[in-house]
Amino acid sequence: MGRLLHYLFIPFYRLWFYGIAVLLIILFSPILFVLTLKHAWYPYFYWMARNLWAKPILFAMGIPLQITWEDRFDPKQSYMLAPNHTSMLDIMGMLALSPHPFVFVGKKELTQFPIFGFFYKRVCILVDRSNSSSRTDVYRKAQKRLAGGLNVCIFPEGGVPPPAVVLDAFKDGAFKMAISHQIPLVPIVFFDHKSLFPFEFFHGRPGVSRVKVCEFIETKGMEIPETKALRDRVRQQMIADLEKGPHHKKF
Repeated sequence: MGRLLHYLFIPFYRLWFYGIAVLLIILFSPILFVLTLKHAWYPYFYWMARNLWAKPILFAMGIPLQITWEDRFDPKQSYMLAPNHTSMLDIMGMLALSPHPFVFVGKKELTQFPIFGFFYKRVCILVDRSNSSSRTDVYRKAQKRLAGGLNVCIFPEGGVPPPAVVLDAFKDGAFKMAISHQIPLVPIVFFDHKSLFPFEFFHGRPGVSRVKVCEFIETKGMEIPETKALRDRVRQQMIADLEKGPHHKKF
């Protein structure tokens, strides 16, 4: 009986998520649109996305964040954020945990989502994997945003891995870009999003989302040939974290 109730509850739970996400975008779309007209206004767009979209969604879903900080952001420093990717909640989780504005680097395909895609393509750095020249454009746009005092966020797996995979192979982008711009790399581990809100439709539940913001990795003095070593080092660290579970100390 409990299993039956679970399967009856999950579709409503997931539709509740989509409904809130879309409704909030529609509600604030006039202001959000104006704030996308100039890059200088992006911090205000980010504030709204964080406080009037991501946080309310997590609250309405019954998914509070429990964050372990091994290091702290310096608002005068730009960073490369590199979280693992298992769920749509990762976007809200990233926005909710970082008070300092950052820009996502993401797949061009996400622009196809109605309403969300419209704002996504206006504020994010899009990468088209079918176009080799797109990578050069990504680096140029990232440099511009970093110069403006923003952080950049890339999911190094490049997508969501199959359910049985703890952590997919990493692509070079986040690590090469961190070294190119000589900025600290910030590995971030989401422990629970795969169970709380996976991409399988009949799975999901409310619960605490435990997150670890790992110790920042300084890249000053590193050179591009060291990209692979940095990538592999971060991946092994994140796999170890995921396998042993989160620290329970909360800062």
